[in-house]
Amino acid sequence: MQKNFPLTKAQLESLIAKYPTPFHIYDESIIRRNIRRLKAAFDWAAEFREYFAVKACPNPRIVEILASEGAGTDCSSTAELCISEMAGVVGEKIMLTSNDTPAEEFRKARELGAVINLDDITHIEFLERCAGLPDCLSFRYNPADIMNDGNEIIGRPAEAKYGLTRAQIFDAYRMALDKGVRRFGLHTMIVSNELETEAFIRTAEIMFELAVELKTRLGIEVEFINLGGGIGLPYRLDQEPVDLASVGTGIRMSYNNILRAADLEPALAFESGRAMTGDAGWLVSTVLHKKETYKNYVGLDACMANLMRPALYGAYHHITVAGKENAPLDHIYDVTGSLCENNDKFAIDRRLPEIERGDIVIIHDTGAHGHAMGFNYNGKLRSAELLLKADGSVEMIRRAETLDDYFATLRIK
Repeated sequence: MQKNFPLTKAQLESLIAKYPTPFHIYDESIIRRNIRRLKAAFDWAAEFREYFAVKACPNPRIVEILASEGAGTDCSSTAELCISEMAGVVGEKIMLTSNDTPAEEFRKARELGAVINLDDITHIEFLERCAGLPDCLSFRYNPADIMNDGNEIIGRPAEAKYGLTRAQIFDAYRMALDKGVRRFGLHTMIVSNELETEAFIRTAEIMFELAVELKTRLGIEVEFINLGGGIGLPYRLDQEPVDLASVGTGIRMSYNNILRAADLEPALAFESGRAMTGDAGWLVSTVLHKKETYKNYVGLDACMANLMRPALYGAYHHITVAGKENAPLDHIYDVTGSLCENNDKFAIDRRLPEIERGDIVIIHDTGAHGHAMGFNYNGKLRSAELLLKADGSVEMIRRAETLDDYFATLRIK
């Protein structure tokens, strides 16, 4: 497959004159396309909900775009709850799915009327004490007892810190019933950045069977089943995108065979983040230096503070050079930043066209877990975020940090 950037070199140079590199830029049209494809795959369901995983791209303007397409939000912190509120997403359009959750998070979620998804059985009484129990309560299931394999990001379910065991799930719902809760949801999150269709269908089967057993054993008919996120991106050119239509068809068959056969028809939900914004974003950077020692290096004005996935996961991100998209890939470079860490590399031994100082480098598929995972090590300042709007204009949706921002929290006598 081919990776494209929506602006010409001339358009990009004009943009850089106004907004210096590095910056992340997101394409509104692609974001809208992505959520519409997801919803179309489940248009057979009585109700389908997308709770956008705010952690993927925590910017109110992005949340607003998705909300205008019918999405709610999946939140994991007080800040993400506040971003939802800023974007006008409140009530049960929000789902709080956190872990090791502090009291103030639960209180903010209750203030906003969010659906609360508990990660541990002990959180029932903790939530009751600190914020009170909500009208609708959900629990996160960890199916390690029947599913040995996860994937490389989340790992084996049995070794993941998330969710309740099978035995705990039934005890948790029973305890919540005894405390007066009458509306329930069910949730799991087993994989991340998954490309195989069967993984999503198998997840659905596990959850549908559990929902039937909850009805049989406890008389609970869950209002919704949240199958988590985990829809991956084809970061590499030789990968294919997830066939959402096939995922929807496979899950529909399981839904009919398991749930409808048991006279259940809950809403279905996903909490997609990467699948909504990942391929709609790019990190744009300028080449500062070239270095030739034991290897050939290209040094950018961006660093892993702007995109840490390659350093954290060894993740691949495709790289192109503005104006050289069709040039031969006849040079091999390590593409680096300037942090005092040797893993501050966007690419290692990458075949690229010949690169010169001042070239504009475009790193693809950074719209999820890109700017969001930024940090200030070495005093690096986080970059701006720009939005390429559907009408072709560009809006700055987050300004770049300044040194004043960096020092604002210090108390200097």
